Amino acid sequence: MPSQDENAVRAVLDQVYAAWAANDADAFVAPYGEHANAVHTGFYMENRDAIRASIAYEFADRLKGSHAIHDVQSVRFIGDDAALVLSKAAIVFAGQTEPTSETRTLDTWVLSKRDATWSVERFHNCAENAT
Repeated sequence: MPSQDENAVRAVLDQVYAAWAANDADAFVAPYGEHANAVHTGFYMENRDAIRASIAYEFADRLKGSHAIHDVQSVRFIGDDAALVLSKAAIVFAGQTEPTSETRTLDTWVLSKRDATWSVERFHNCAENAT
């Protein structure tokens, strides 16, 4: 049975993906820490503002009307205030009912707990090997 902290970490990721489904860039980065950074499909975003700007651009363009699905594979705690999460994700573009293999990724999330609140500190993904 998942711990209270594991449930809270999973809820953070659910919040990110709910914001994606709403194509809401502000809500998307709300659970990110102030100094969070991300590597997404080979692009480095150095802070939360850069992540927000990037996802806002994508929601207005290529990702408009899309949503993503995710499946947490594991949550591992490093002490009481840090968690590493491995998940699988895929993009479902507007007009699609299922993702294509080209949009499937393996994602690594680093979260920290401050003042009883979990937030994303780092995100990285890469293409899932379909073979």
